[in-house]
Amino acid sequence: MAISDAVFFQGWKQVLQMCNLKPGEMVTILTSDDSNEQIARIASLAASDLGAVVTSLNLSPMNGEKALSPDKSGYIGKTPLEGNRPALACLKASDMVIDTIQLLFSKEQEDVLKDGTRMLLAVEPPEIMMRMLPRPEDKVRVLKAAEKIGAAKEMHVTSKAGTDFRCQLGDYPVLTQYGLADEPGRWDHWPSCFSARWPNEGSAEGTIVIDEGDILLPFKKYARAPITVTIEKGMIVDIAGGYDAEFMRTFMESFNDPRAYAMAHVGWGLETRASWTVLGLYNPESQLGMDARSFAGNFLWSSGPNTEAGGDRDVPCHLDIPLRNCSLSLDGEPMTIDGRVVWPDEA
Repeated sequence: MAISDAVFFQGWKQVLQMCNLKPGEMVTILTSDDSNEQIARIASLAASDLGAVVTSLNLSPMNGEKALSPDKSGYIGKTPLEGNRPALACLKASDMVIDTIQLLFSKEQEDVLKDGTRMLLAVEPPEIMMRMLPRPEDKVRVLKAAEKIGAAKEMHVTSKAGTDFRCQLGDYPVLTQYGLADEPGRWDHWPSCFSARWPNEGSAEGTIVIDEGDILLPFKKYARAPITVTIEKGMIVDIAGGYDAEFMRTFMESFNDPRAYAMAHVGWGLETRASWTVLGLYNPESQLGMDARSFAGNFLWSSGPNTEAGGDRDVPCHLDIPLRNCSLSLDGEPMTIDGRVVWPDEA
């Protein structure tokens, strides 16, 4: 059901206050022709009501002729900021940017964050955003999980479906998402709630079984039958199964870039209000899929770019695949068991 402007306004004020927005700060609302109008409009009103100096910056959409999907996560890293010095200067001069076009994985986003600007991505439907309004306790859970993954040397993931995957950790920073851009230079996404890390290059090994009912992103579909993904020396070397496996292979092949097969971030979801079922209840084009990425106890693994972690793998092909019913451990200590969070929930 739709969210009224009045309710959304109060939600935006609460989130911006939790992002430590102060009177007089410079806030830029970054939009494109396909941005959600309600998100941009209400964010601007809420920031203004809190005393911020608000600027609206609209940039033309791009990549439509390259992408196989209207989903912005289907072709990532290339943005209308490329070569646009005035627009980039505007964002760098801002204390906070509300991103409704998805700059994620772009070098321009990293340039803006390096200057201390904090950035909040907001692209999900307003009703999903409000259902998963960021809470202090979610931040605490994510940061506790981040402490564990930050200290760990090895991740091991198994499932009754046949997953048996290992990777070494330590070379890349920890990824935390709890829905708040509350520190200088911090990027986050409302809604979101998970912790993850990129494996050390070449260390990921084993088998990941995408079971029936697991979610394939950016395809925004549930797997109809198991897919067996074989990983050797950090690279996907085989994708076996039926129709879904063929679909996945063909999509990745279309980028004609071997870097698309590299393992990217791995971690687990911590959002108790997110639901595995939501993807099947919406028009796929209306959402990015943050319920799928964040639901508590999932094993979220991905492929492709590592630029968000400071790497140079800027391939535009990025898959996020959250699995249910997995057991994930760090240095032998369980974080999830059969899809149930045990750290920090039962710590």
